[in-house]
Amino acid sequence: MRFNTQSVMRLALVVVAAASLAACATKPKTNPDAGQPPQGGIPDVPYRPPAGPGAVDTRPIPGSTQDFIINVGDFVYFDLDSYDVRSDAMPVLDAQAAWLRRYPNVSIRIEGNCDERGTREYNLALGSRRSNAVKDYLVSRGVSPSRIMTLSNGKERPINPGTDEEAYQQNRNGQTIITSGGM
Repeated sequence: MRFNTQSVMRLALVVVAAASLAACATKPKTNPDAGQPPQGGIPDVPYRPPAGPGAVDTRPIPGSTQDFIINVGDFVYFDLDSYDVRSDAMPVLDAQAAWLRRYPNVSIRIEGNCDERGTREYNLALGSRRSNAVKDYLVSRGVSPSRIMTLSNGKERPINPGTDEEAYQQNRNGQTIITSGGM
């Protein structure tokens, strides 16, 4: 019997292809040690991977602007046509003074604001008196006046654009803003 070289090559390729397919078709071996502790571990306790990082602390950084706003408060409010510090503003201003004494490198700007009623000139003057009333209160509580700037926005920067009494009450305020030294 005579073999043709070409036929032998074809037969060899078919055998190699079949062997390759057979090798790929075998089932993977199961690992009897899966779920077991690494060598040297306690065999009766199932393996648990190490815990990931702990909970993220979302509290503001002490001494930061966020700390001041969230934990102290940056607004105090005034009555209509008044720049007298109200009794409900005193605890906020006392907390501001304590915070500012704790962080002596922080400088602030106090902005006096008014509601939309009244002339532009009247509200600029009233806003100035409000920001200075807040400054005077903080200075009386031990904050150096050199750390405090004042500014009047008059009625130009309302925090509530409404035209009802609730909006007016919110817009009659003194806002303390950290300008430097905060984190």
